[in-house]
Amino acid sequence: MARAKRKDRRIKLPLTTVVGLSFGAFVALAIGLVLALSVTANFRNTFSLLNDKTILSTQALEQQLRTHFESVENAVVGLKTYFDDGSFRFDSPDRVLEDLSVALNANRDITALRVTDRDGQRLGIFRSRTGKLWRIESDRPAPGMTVQDISKYGVDSGPVWGALILNKAGLFVNVSVPLVRDGQVVALLTAASSIDSLAEIIVSLDEGADDTVFIVGGDGQVIMHSDADRLQTGGSIADRLPGPRGSVGDPVLSALGDGERMDEFKKAAELGIDVSFVEAGGDEYLLMYKELAGFTDKPMIIGQYFLGATVSREVRRLAGSLMVGFGALVISVLIAFWMGKRVARPLRYLAVQSERVGSLSLNDVEPLPRSRIAEIDQVAQAFNAMVEGLKAMNTYVPRSLFIKLMRLGGGDAAEAREAELTVLFTDIVSFTARSEHLSAAETAQVLNDHFAILVEAVESEGGTVDKFLGDGMLAFWGAPDARPDHAEAAVRTARKIARALHAENRKANGHGEPVLALRIGIHTGQAVVGNVGALDRWNYTVVGDTVNAAERLQTLGKEVPGEPEVTILASADTVAQLPSETSLRPVGAHHLRGRKGLMDVYWIDPFPAEDARQMAKTETVPAAQ
Repeated sequence: MARAKRKDRRIKLPLTTVVGLSFGAFVALAIGLVLALSVTANFRNTFSLLNDKTILSTQALEQQLRTHFESVENAVVGLKTYFDDGSFRFDSPDRVLEDLSVALNANRDITALRVTDRDGQRLGIFRSRTGKLWRIESDRPAPGMTVQDISKYGVDSGPVWGALILNKAGLFVNVSVPLVRDGQVVALLTAASSIDSLAEIIVSLDEGADDTVFIVGGDGQVIMHSDADRLQTGGSIADRLPGPRGSVGDPVLSALGDGERMDEFKKAAELGIDVSFVEAGGDEYLLMYKELAGFTDKPMIIGQYFLGATVSREVRRLAGSLMVGFGALVISVLIAFWMGKRVARPLRYLAVQSERVGSLSLNDVEPLPRSRIAEIDQVAQAFNAMVEGLKAMNTYVPRSLFIKLMRLGGGDAAEAREAELTVLFTDIVSFTARSEHLSAAETAQVLNDHFAILVEAVESEGGTVDKFLGDGMLAFWGAPDARPDHAEAAVRTARKIARALHAENRKANGHGEPVLALRIGIHTGQAVVGNVGALDRWNYTVVGDTVNAAERLQTLGKEVPGEPEVTILASADTVAQLPSETSLRPVGAHHLRGRKGLMDVYWIDPFPAEDARQMAKTETVPAAQ
C-alpha cells in the first residue's frame, strides 16, 4: 500500500508540456551553441571581410591604373607595327603628323605622341588641356618628354618607360619604342600621358569622407591625392602637386611605412599589400598600400587610408546585431516550428521556378499547383499568368536585348537617347529572284536558317538585333550597354557571318543546292536609340542617318568587287576605330543616295589571312579522308 502511494505521488506532466519543454530545451541548447559559434565566427568574418575589402579596393585601383598605362603602351606598340612595315613613312612630315593625330584622337589616355629620328629632329602631336591638338616640329622635346639616346635601343627592344617628367604643362609618364627599318633603329616613337588624366580614376574609387586614395612616385613625391582640397586630418594640401610626401601637409602620408603592421591582414600581405595603423591628428587611420612597378623608372606606391573609427564601427554594429539576432531567433524558431512545414514546401517550389524565370528559361518553368491557403493560391495563379505573358512577350522581344535592359535598369535604360553606335546591315544577293521558285514554306525555312546564323554571330559579339527587313537584318553595337569597341565588334561579327555562311554554302554544294551570297554594310556615327512608338506599341530600335548610311553601303556592294560569297563595306568613320585592322583596302569616295557629299568607303576582307588558312585546313581534311 505504501509503495502504491509513493507511485501516486510521482510528478505527472501532460504530453503537451513534455513535448513543449523538450523542444524548448533542445532549441535553447541549439541556439546557445549556434550563437557561441556565431560570435566567434562573425568576429573572424568581420576582419576577413575587412581583409577582402582591403584587397579588392587596392586591386581595383591597381587594375584601373594598369589599364590606363597599358592602353598607352599598346598604342605605341600598335603604331610601331605600321612604321616598321612601311605603312607610315618619314618622307612626308605632314602625313606623319596626320597619322599621329588620328592615333591621338583614338586614345584619350595619350597626351602627346612624338617621333624622333637619329638627327634629333622631332615630329609629334600634343593635346592641350582644352583638347586642342598642337603640332611639334622642332629639335626640342615635347611636353611630357625628354631628350633620349636612341643608341640605347636595339631592333628587338620592347617598350621602355621613362622617368616622371614635370614641366609647365604638368606631370607626365612616358613610354618609347624603337622604329626599325631595314634591320636598323631609325627613330623612336614616344607617347606621353598626363597624370591629370588619372584624376577620374582616383576620385571614382574614393568612397566618401572617411576614405582617401593616393599615388606616391618612386622618389617620394605625392602625385595624386583624392582629398587634396580637404584632408581627413583637417586643412588641405599646402602646395600644388606633385610635392614631397613629408611636406605636402598630409600627416598620414608622412608616416607611410612607419605605422604598426596589422597581423589580421595576412591575406593582403601575401598579395604585396601592406596594412598598418597610423596615428595622426589625434585619430587612428587604417593605411593600405602596395608598389606598382613597370610604368616609370621607379615603382610607384598606390593605396588609400580610412579613418580607424570605420573599423570599430563595424565591430560595434556586429555586437548589436548579435543581441538583436538572439531575440529574433527565439521568436522566429517558435513561429517557424508551427508554420514551417506547412508553408515551406510551396515556397521552395516557387523559388525554384522563380530562378528559372530570372534566367529567362521560360520553357523549363513548371506551373505552380493550386493551394488551399488563399494567399499562396493567389501567388500561384499570378505566377502562372506572369509566365504565360513572358512567354508570349519573349516571342517578339530578343532574349539578349531583354536581359541587357533588365540588367541596366529596365524602363530607364530603354528611354530614347542619342549615342555613338556602329550599325550593320545585311542583304542576300538576288534572293527575290530565287524565292520566286520556292514555296512559302521553303522561303520561310531558308530565311529562318539564314537569320539563325546572323543572330548567333551578332549576339556572340554582344550586339543587338534591331529587326529583319525582308531577307535583310539590321543590328547595332553601343546600346543599350555602352562599349568602346563597338566598331571592332561589328567587324568581328561580319567575319563570323562570312565564315558561317561559307560553311553552309559548302554543305549546300555537297547536296546540289543553290548557295547564298551576302552584302554587308557597316557605319559608325551618332544615332537615336531607344523605345520608339506610341501608346502600347513600342519598339526598342535605332533610327537616324547612321542607319541609312549602313544600308546604302550594303547596296553599294553591288558595284564594288570583292569575295563572291560575302562583300563587306565599311565607312571611314568605322575604320577610324579599328587601330589594329590591316585586312582592308580603300575603294574610293562615293556618293550615297540620300546623303550630301562623298563618303570614303573601305572594303573589309571577310576572310583575313589567319581565317583563310583555317578554312583551308578545314576543307582539306574532309577531302583527304
